[in-house]
Amino acid sequence: MFVRFTNIINSLQSLNKCYTNSEMVRKILRCLPKSWMPKVTAIEEAKDLNTLPLEELLGSLMTHEITIKNHEDDEEQDKKKKKVIAFKSSIADSSEEDSDDEMALITRRFKKYLAKKKFG
Repeated sequence: MFVRFTNIINSLQSLNKCYTNSEMVRKILRCLPKSWMPKVTAIEEAKDLNTLPLEELLGSLMTHEITIKNHEDDEEQDKKKKKVIAFKSSIADSSEEDSDDEMALITRRFKKYLAKKKFG
């Protein structure tokens, strides 16, 4: 945004329309989105806009943008950590063991039955 703003200001200067530093600072603060209004208000109250250099304003806004981005990244990581993962139990229940034992017994008896049928 700052590069586009600088290009516009330079083009206007070539057309003999010059803005003071104070006017440029106010224009940048006015064009920021509504989500930045708390930061704009803080800058307006804490600093004198008539003497605030454009570079200092840019540094303050970039610092705020990095802080917002880091906060969003932290929130995303927290959401990923909150995902619930369920693991399958490796210990078999006693009812499963009983049914496995019964199935093994039935299988053995059936094999014996088949063996007797072949030879008998």
